[in-house]
Amino acid sequence: MESIAPTTQRPASSGSDVDRYAQFDERKRKRMISNRESARRSRMRKQQHSENLLTEVSRLQAENGVLNQRIEQLDQMYAGAMAQKNVSIAQAMELTDRLCSLNTVLEIVAEANGINVEIPEVHNSSLEPWQLPFPTLPINASSDLVNF
Repeated sequence: MESIAPTTQRPASSGSDVDRYAQFDERKRKRMISNRESARRSRMRKQQHSENLLTEVSRLQAENGVLNQRIEQLDQMYAGAMAQKNVSIAQAMELTDRLCSLNTVLEIVAEANGINVEIPEVHNSSLEPWQLPFPTLPINASSDLVNF
């Protein structure tokens, strides 16, 4: 005898089951579309952020170049000021030596003629103009410090 396996029969699909599956598929499709749109917006934000960063890098590089040029200008100005300072010190020393020599001549002439002349004293600060009443520290600036 042939054995027949019992078959399970499903009840016929009612209209509500089809609607439920259709609603489930519709929600799944809408969620998929929403996720794709969200991912697209996220990629756009990431791209915009990257572009903003590149713009900022370019701006900062340009600013760095301007600052490097300014540092070079200031270095040149500083070197010029130091050279002028050294010239001024040398001139002050020469003038101080002349003043001392003239004071000596004036003393000799006054003594020889019997004239009482008041000769102002030359102060130490004019004899040694490089010695200031307070210590100074050199300020060394280099454009190498700006380049990172």
